[in-house]
Amino acid sequence: MNFIRTTGANTLAFIRALGSVTLFLLQILRKSATAFARPRLTVRQVYFAGVLSVLIIAVSGLFVGMVLGLQGYTQLVKFKAESALGFMVAASLLRELGPVLAAILFASSAGGAMTSEIGLMKTTEQLEAMNVMAVDPVARVVAPRFWAGVFSMPLLASIFNMAGIAGGYLVGVQWLGLDSGTYWSQMQSNITWSYDIANGLIKSAVFGVAVTLIAVHQGFRCVPTSEGILRASTRTVVSSALTILALDFVLTAWMFAA
Repeated sequence: MNFIRTTGANTLAFIRALGSVTLFLLQILRKSATAFARPRLTVRQVYFAGVLSVLIIAVSGLFVGMVLGLQGYTQLVKFKAESALGFMVAASLLRELGPVLAAILFASSAGGAMTSEIGLMKTTEQLEAMNVMAVDPVARVVAPRFWAGVFSMPLLASIFNMAGIAGGYLVGVQWLGLDSGTYWSQMQSNITWSYDIANGLIKSAVFGVAVTLIAVHQGFRCVPTSEGILRASTRTVVSSALTILALDFVLTAWMFAA
């Protein structure tokens, strides 16, 4: 009985949390006109969420591409197909690793920062002060951060992919001696816009919506204490990672399994 009671309570808590996030998303969409009417608010958040995350995204992508190049070359040599290294690295990054890893890194850095920032504003009663001054905090604080994350995520995933392809080139061509023309030609002849690039961008955009929504929701609904902010930031990172992996499975089954 305790197991059934615990399972039921957890299920109800999950449904309530999902409903709360959905209603919060609808509220953001209704108040997004203010963010679009004052684009400087969104541009400023794009800088904090996107530009300041470029370094970690690019460096991580470079090393992931280098690992793919090294492991791919080792495996392809066994089948005497090392000329396909460029295609293998690009396909792995564009279809799967680029959007997923970039989104997880984005959640760990920008997502946690968004939650902490909004949580601190709630703790110091800045959000209540906005309500007193007839300024909607969702329109002024939340919506610009939400759209900044949505716009930034596909760009960061693209930077991750380009850095990863460059990392594969450094290992495969500069280190292991694969022909440069073969590396690029195999990639160009086998990678397609609609199947590989566009689907990867759609994935990253969906991940951007999910991660940013979780981040701003956790910050806006957190307990206004230092411990509450810490727990909300932790929940943002954990929930975002699990959501990204779950969405990745659904999107991969829809896009590439057919």
